[in-house]
Amino acid sequence: MRTLEDVEKYLLELDAPYEVLGDGLFRLIDDVPEVDDIIVLVTPPLVVFSVRLMKIPSKHRENFFHKLLELNASDLVGGAYGIDGDDVVITDTLQLENLDYNEFQASIESLAFAIHEHHPILKKIAEDAEMQQD
Repeated sequence: MRTLEDVEKYLLELDAPYEVLGDGLFRLIDDVPEVDDIIVLVTPPLVVFSVRLMKIPSKHRENFFHKLLELNASDLVGGAYGIDGDDVVITDTLQLENLDYNEFQASIESLAFAIHEHHPILKKIAEDAEMQQD
């Protein structure tokens, strides 16, 4: 059975900058200044990965949501896009009990992929929507 200590070992193996925010709460520091860092929460029996990607555009949202759903269905390997208040978030959840390093790494890489590949696409759509006339 895996424990918090195993997750901490996995974080060290990633060789990526991170900080401990509290008991079972970690922040993986990414290199995209406009995007929040990846949060890892160990709350047995789960490990929850999440990142706030961006604000939802305030106008002309249809194209934005359409693209978000397309990316969710086609390119997001693990986890899913969602909405939390006015923010687009990505979350993934894994079972802690039998979690291995490869699963852990795949979840982190899936979120990192979305940050680096999807964020610029969604940001452009949101900026275009904000510039459209009503």
